[in-house]
Amino acid sequence: MKPVVLVTRKLPAAVEDRLLRDYRPRLNPEDRLYDGDSLIESAAGADAIVACHTERFTAQVIDRLPQSVRILANYSVGFDHVDIDAAKRHGLVVTNTPGVLSDATAEVTILLMLGAARRAGEGERLVRTRTWKDWSPAFMVGTQVTGKRLGIVGMGRVGQVVARRARGFDMTIHYHNRRRLPPDQEQGAIFHPTPEDLMPNCDFLAFHCVSTPETRRMLNTERIALLPDGAVVVNASRGAVVDDEALIEALKSGKVAAAGLDVYNNEPNIHPGYRDLPNTFLMPHIGSATKETRDAMGFRALDNLDAFFAGREPGDRVA
Repeated sequence: MKPVVLVTRKLPAAVEDRLLRDYRPRLNPEDRLYDGDSLIESAAGADAIVACHTERFTAQVIDRLPQSVRILANYSVGFDHVDIDAAKRHGLVVTNTPGVLSDATAEVTILLMLGAARRAGEGERLVRTRTWKDWSPAFMVGTQVTGKRLGIVGMGRVGQVVARRARGFDMTIHYHNRRRLPPDQEQGAIFHPTPEDLMPNCDFLAFHCVSTPETRRMLNTERIALLPDGAVVVNASRGAVVDDEALIEALKSGKVAAAGLDVYNNEPNIHPGYRDLPNTFLMPHIGSATKETRDAMGFRALDNLDAFFAGREPGDRVA
């Protein structure tokens, strides 16, 4: 008998086709959002759940999951929406999808850098609202990217791809990571052992770290003060790494010239201050939103399911 798999969101057609071939999936064609109660109810009798970061698997939710559910295969590289300690206590296997989002997320990071630095959001609004009047030497002057210093917090897969792409703009790469990379991965990037050491070297600052208690609100008032005046901040990792009030205040004062954001605290109900500022370039969490990447994420999640139900250790197990 094929395992029953609850699929919490509508997935790409190729991924759902594979699910229909190999499992007994409970699909979500309406792409409705599950809350804790409806998630528990829908999981009755399921052997597995394929979930996204939009579902919160708190300790309370995991405590109430049917005992039949043995694996939670995340359709995401991040797993901060899952209480990993609670999963371990219940013997619930948890997996993620690393390694397949790097190029797409790096592309969005470069988009955020350029969009924020060159005031793309403001310019696009001028064109659409027919308020673009003329050209002058002082019109829409932004920050040049080429030749600047890029600081990267989190030099994992995505951070390393961002560094490679940024070198095409002749940027000098500085980074902070939990540990220094070997020289062949550094590719000349300059390591800083603490965020405080990194900040003064960042004309541009990009976050590519996971959300943990240690990284929560990593960008705060004290660290923003260490940035060069007029720095540009971009975030395509997790909203939790930014103290919203601190960043908004720095954007208002001009200490930070602009911010390009793809992720937020409490998304999609983001801090309204970002919307009110002209020097923010805002994207709706589209870092992995290419056909190629979304298919690859689904196939990676199903590879983990396949391994688990074949009695093998899933390659991307995080709990």
